[in-house]
Amino acid sequence: MPCYAFEGFTPVVDRQAFVHPLAVLIGDVTVGPRCYVAPGASLRGDFGRIVLSAGCNVQDNCVLHSFPGQDVLLEPESHVGHGAVLHGCSVRRGALIGIHAVVMDGVVVSEEAFVGAASFVRAGFVVPPRTLVTGVPARIVRELSAEELAWKATGTREYQELAARCLAELREVRPLAAPEPDRPVRAPSATVPLHTLERK
Repeated sequence: MPCYAFEGFTPVVDRQAFVHPLAVLIGDVTVGPRCYVAPGASLRGDFGRIVLSAGCNVQDNCVLHSFPGQDVLLEPESHVGHGAVLHGCSVRRGALIGIHAVVMDGVVVSEEAFVGAASFVRAGFVVPPRTLVTGVPARIVRELSAEELAWKATGTREYQELAARCLAELREVRPLAAPEPDRPVRAPSATVPLHTLERK
């Protein structure tokens, strides 16, 4: 992976974490055990510290950064969706940041809270525990159900398992010119999209 020391700070990646070779780590970055960091993610610890605690995932094309002297903290089991931007904020244990959300400086996303996809969470906002916020700017919509919290926990476990699978199996190859005649079909997952769960 592109990994750069900066002004005396070298990124730290736990041996049980998976950081994709196309993710970028710069400076004061720590990636804890069982974390998954996807391709295209940029964790730029040149101004402030970035910490991914145990079991977090940061998905494709996310950006984590901060103002000078400020940190980005992801507590255990945090889940950051594709293309999200986190700047100088804290994401507490078990929280979820939706796809393409922007979470600004001084924000605290409390335990097991959800930030909806494409939301903008303005600087200094505190998302209460186990609530959904969504919109531009994000507003509190409602409390989360037990089913939604269980759905999120299952998805985070799948990314922890994916980290282990990638450490064991992922390798760079040349593409095939055509699919093999006996190409297997991947078994379906028990996890369903959230909107499907909401219809039940």
